[in-house]
Amino acid sequence: MKTESLEVSDLKEKLIEKGLLSITLISVMMILLIIIFLLSEAVPAFNQFGMIEIFLNHQWIPDLNLFGIMPMFISSLLVSFLALVLAVPLSIATAIYIEELSSMKVKELFKPVIQTLSGIPSVVYGFFGLTVLVPFIRDYVGGDGFSILAASIVLAIMILPTIITLSQDAIRNVPFEYKQASLGLGASHFQTISKIIIPAALPGILTGIILGFGRAIGETLAVLMVVGNVAQIPSSVLDPVRTLTSNIALEMAYAMDIHYNMLFVNGVTLFAIIVVLMALTNYIQHKWGC
Repeated sequence: MKTESLEVSDLKEKLIEKGLLSITLISVMMILLIIIFLLSEAVPAFNQFGMIEIFLNHQWIPDLNLFGIMPMFISSLLVSFLALVLAVPLSIATAIYIEELSSMKVKELFKPVIQTLSGIPSVVYGFFGLTVLVPFIRDYVGGDGFSILAASIVLAIMILPTIITLSQDAIRNVPFEYKQASLGLGASHFQTISKIIIPAALPGILTGIILGFGRAIGETLAVLMVVGNVAQIPSSVLDPVRTLTSNIALEMAYAMDIHYNMLFVNGVTLFAIIVVLMALTNYIQHKWGC
């Protein structure tokens, strides 16, 4: 009986192993198919215009056969970087407070709040930006309200949960002995946080920042509603712009021929940015073992 039971157990383990392997292979195949599809649809545009013309041309006017993605590329980076500038200090400060300074009751209060922020649909953020931020910027800051600033504020709110959660995990995973040793040598709690805990947790915090940037640059609907959607290189954060994601969303419904292929070039560019961010994240995790 024991032998039969062991054989059945081994068979179940092998079936589970094979099943998990199959699911992994299917996931990899799906990703490869997406990459192949993106590249195959973008190749005609690369062949007709060339990469230099596509990435250095400052004009996107499909009716005149001008398909430069430089304005959208620059705008996407500016909107995402400004969102990080707004979100990172608040996220790290919140993570430090929750993990190092707050009471258990406060931690229990913040946990559902952060989870709620991460679960709110992007269209709700976009609607908030459209009805509150855009009029406020127009009336009290300048411009017509639809701008890099409005999109960056909306994105900053959206990426807060990602950066806060990963920063909390990084701070929580710092060995308690580090804190004990620092306090034992006479350092204050603030000195311990700033000189010991944050440097030790920095790789994990950087990972959260990079993933937050990836979330920001890939967001479509919320940005589409508040950014203004003008294909131009901005000279101010109050200028309306168009990002790579919003460009695809706006024009894919009616694009034809080479215009259709050029929108896939937008997609390939976004995919390349995400790949670089993931590679950077993996490098940080491998380098510092976080």
